[in-house]
Amino acid sequence: MTRILATRLAQIALTLAILSFCAFALIALMPGDPIEVAIAGDPRLTSEDAARMRALHGLDRPFVERYLAWASGLVQGEFGYSRLFAQPVASLLGPALLSTLALAGSALLIALTLGVALGALAASRPRTAPGVDAIAVMGQAMPTFWLGILLIILFAVTLGWLPAGGAPEAGAGLTYLVLPVATLAIAHLAAYARHSAASLEATLTEPWIRTARARGASEARVLVRHAFPNAALPVLQIAALDAGALAGGALVTETVFARPGMGKLLYDAVMGNDTNLALVALLLVALTTMLATLGADLAQRALDPRLREG
Repeated sequence: MTRILATRLAQIALTLAILSFCAFALIALMPGDPIEVAIAGDPRLTSEDAARMRALHGLDRPFVERYLAWASGLVQGEFGYSRLFAQPVASLLGPALLSTLALAGSALLIALTLGVALGALAASRPRTAPGVDAIAVMGQAMPTFWLGILLIILFAVTLGWLPAGGAPEAGAGLTYLVLPVATLAIAHLAAYARHSAASLEATLTEPWIRTARARGASEARVLVRHAFPNAALPVLQIAALDAGALAGGALVTETVFARPGMGKLLYDAVMGNDTNLALVALLLVALTTMLATLGADLAQRALDPRLREG
């Protein structure tokens, strides 16, 4: 296990290095110059001011030299300064990441729990399968932005039970999480329900399941102790990919509910040509995705002895 973990961590480091170079090159090729944008926003700036700003930000150096300088600073923990927000990048990423993790983590936990429960119900009681399929189809068919707007109209505007969105006030953070978490959870619940149902149905026909039943094990024990550890492997992989995607910030959900987070921050950085902020945010999202996938792989090996032996 230690050798596998070391190999995967080395692969993650190599992937991040390649991704950082490609992202740096693509952002450098984007139309528009941050210095030109700054000059357009302040006509008092002269050409001499523009030259000094280019030298200050290293834009007058060759591309490879700029990338190496930026990468070496990143390795040393120097994330640079955000031109768009006039703040250090690290001070912007912390609150945005915590906000997104609270939103995405809660939504993923609820969606995974309810989805697996519905899948187990459909697999163990075939009569309920059409109802579970209907719920899954509805969840997958509804666009996230439309579902969020419906929840706002019902619970915030009509009933007045919950806030419509925005940044949470002191002591009221949980109420601001309810609607966006529900929106994301409903959107992802369908995939977990359908995959867990299909996986459990296939597992329940295996010989060792019939053996466990023949020994007198209860249906609940058969389902939880024998079937679920084997059926959980594909669901874990999907959850890992979802965790990485949600860590990038559910941009649509954060926009609908006017909630600050990684998705909104990354979008603003790219649209505002804020190179430092966009690059570090992108790498942070990629790192979270790869670590979530690594966690899923380790969990699969813990659940499946065949993978440990391999």
